[in-house]
Amino acid sequence: MHKAVFLDRDGVLNEEMGDYVWTPERFRIVPGVPESLRRLKAAGYHLIVVTNQAGIAKGLYTRAHVEECHSILQQACGHIIDALYFAENHPSVSESILRKPDSGMLEKAIARFTIDPAQSWLVGDRARDMEAGARVGVRGILVGHSEQVAYEPRVADLAAATELIVG
Repeated sequence: MHKAVFLDRDGVLNEEMGDYVWTPERFRIVPGVPESLRRLKAAGYHLIVVTNQAGIAKGLYTRAHVEECHSILQQACGHIIDALYFAENHPSVSESILRKPDSGMLEKAIARFTIDPAQSWLVGDRARDMEAGARVGVRGILVGHSEQVAYEPRVADLAAATELIVG
């Protein structure tokens, strides 16, 4: 069994812009992310991005736009992310067990990489991220202050979450 860190994208790996981020010009990686990912990888964690991308279902952008942003992320981080999953559904258009707070993306990665949820973490900036992790027994770390929920542990950013995980 392997261990993993599941990572939400917007607000954790790239800057949250208040609406959909799907163009390379608006896709800005949060300072310290490449270094944090390298530390997690060196500590033996698989790195797996799990992100809701409802703008696809709404017709605002395409899968290709998301994949272009993910390519930028991989390049900036030295291609150390093991997998990037995205749920392209939105409840107003179509349902999916992949979309967080459901756990379909995590379940796919757990099966694919033989991951032990008890040794793994999910780092996200929304309550729905924490709920998705809890559904499969993965501990969560909430980053930032955009969600008005009581949750512990809660830290400023991925660098601080990395300290909790490997420090």
